[in-house]
Amino acid sequence: MGSPYLLAMRIIIAFLGCCLVLPALTTPSLAQTRHAASSKPAPSPSGPKSLGKFGDWQAATHSESGTLICYAFTRAASSAPAIAGRGDIVLTVTQRPGARDTVAISAGLAYAAGASVAVMVDQQPPVDFYTAQRSAFARDGKAAVAAFHKGKRIAAKSPGPKGAPVIDQFSLNGFDTAYAAAVKACPGK
Repeated sequence: MGSPYLLAMRIIIAFLGCCLVLPALTTPSLAQTRHAASSKPAPSPSGPKSLGKFGDWQAATHSESGTLICYAFTRAASSAPAIAGRGDIVLTVTQRPGARDTVAISAGLAYAAGASVAVMVDQQPPVDFYTAQRSAFARDGKAAVAAFHKGKRIAAKSPGPKGAPVIDQFSLNGFDTAYAAAVKACPGK
């Protein structure tokens, strides 16, 4: 699977590619062509391929060294306090051979070394995330996904600049369907 830093960089690169490609895929003529061509997505050599938008979530695939990688993702619905210069805040659940349900938050800011993030799904017990550079990763992705399936909202509490707490809110509207689309496109072995 590699180091958490490499995984974070792959997620960020996939996300950035997705930001460039996904808007083009949502135009009616391209969407109709995509649905007519095949019901099963194939890896795209040019970048991410949209599997669809589901409520507040999206699902997509991309090819990484010839391997199909599938993921569901959403952007933060809100973040407090506002931090000047902070990048996009994205929650991603990735499916890849040998690494199912990798859950990561791209924070849009660098975490302090050794920082942890408490992720609350509604009133359930918190899901523990560790940090590496600008990302946070669930220690137990399967437990995080199980909590996501039962919830409506996620609150990720993390240390921000100068130690002040930052709370990022994510909607789970559409998660079940986006997750199912990613798993279907990249079934486990």
